[in-house]
Amino acid sequence: MLKAVILIGGPQKGTRFRPLSFDVAKPLFPVAGVPMIQHHIEACAKVPHLKEILLIGFYQPNEALSRFLSSAQQEFKVSIRYLQEYSALGTAGGIYHFRDQILMGGTKAFFVMNADVCCDFPLMEMLQFQKRHGDTNSFVMLGTTANRQQSLNYGCIVENQDTHEVLHYVEKPSTFVSDIINCGVYLLSPEIFQYIGNAFQKNQEDLSIEESTNGWQRPESIRLEQDIFTALASHGKLFVYKTNGFWSQIKSAGSAIYASRLYLNSYNKTHPERLAKTKDGGPTIEGNVYIHPTANVNPTATLGPNVSIGTGVTIGAGVRVRESIILHGATVQDHSCVLNSIVGWDSIIGRWARVEGTPSDPNPNDPYAKIDSETLFRDGKLTPSITILGCNVSIPAEVIILNSIVLPHKDLNRSFKNQIIL
Repeated sequence: MLKAVILIGGPQKGTRFRPLSFDVAKPLFPVAGVPMIQHHIEACAKVPHLKEILLIGFYQPNEALSRFLSSAQQEFKVSIRYLQEYSALGTAGGIYHFRDQILMGGTKAFFVMNADVCCDFPLMEMLQFQKRHGDTNSFVMLGTTANRQQSLNYGCIVENQDTHEVLHYVEKPSTFVSDIINCGVYLLSPEIFQYIGNAFQKNQEDLSIEESTNGWQRPESIRLEQDIFTALASHGKLFVYKTNGFWSQIKSAGSAIYASRLYLNSYNKTHPERLAKTKDGGPTIEGNVYIHPTANVNPTATLGPNVSIGTGVTIGAGVRVRESIILHGATVQDHSCVLNSIVGWDSIIGRWARVEGTPSDPNPNDPYAKIDSETLFRDGKLTPSITILGCNVSIPAEVIILNSIVLPHKDLNRSFKNQIIL
């Protein structure tokens, strides 16, 4: 029997995702028209003998999460439960704390996935790879190739080219180690808990020595990457399966637009029914566009490429939307233009207004380039990036909002450029 664990973090995490994470837990933020973690759940539901999906995090249980879980259970016909940590326990601490729940029912192996990764989740391929390499008690991590410079921002994997065993693993090294990076998707066997238990004991011993100097650290806060994988490398236990499919992290709001593009593109194969097409009497569609059935889009509007339109959105006459996410209940009035932006829930953009951001895409000429985790400020100035309108923001007619972040519940009365509007 197989299970899957999705690590969803908690409210103190996802700070780079503000102001969007003020109104919805980051794992439920819609990417390509569906909540971020639904992509993970869809991939898990396709794996035969996968009986249960466990979400582990330290969000307080809330109505939005409960509603999502019950609708996902009905849609994908698989048991999905949320297990709440009492505090942030790290990527390994969380699964160790709930090991009885994970192993219940005789689990032979289980997937562990970070909620903020976007990829095609080759879970079946990882299972087959595990059968071919190592034994059923070996551990498999998903890897992909990055360029030399960007590899320093990720966990780096040195592999044996023949057996694909992980010989060396370093999290965010200071100098170049390898161009194979950790994708945050793992296939583990119950034996992993033995190694996490050893790390827990070691932490307890170390902390009892350091008690006087460092009282805030918890011995049960254990990181899978630094504390477990680094020690497991070169012991014949840990293997890497390299994927050639798409992969990206969703750390900042800007990366959500890029992830949306990757998923919308994948819908051509996986969910063609989710992509809008240009029809007589309908809006002009360019490239990959998702429109929720409840949205009201004027036939003279032009949408795409890479646009997703949420529930109950109203798009007026002559509107142009490109490379953007319009969240539920928003209104884009006649002849306005939205480019490289995220428009928050229930926001209103007035007539002839222009809301525009600067894309933070990876280098298109480098096949291994990843999206950079851009810093908000550089040299004392706001880095030009996508424009984000928080929920319930009102933009008046005939103004330009450029490269700005607008916090929720703001009524603007003029144009802004390169500003955070508090």
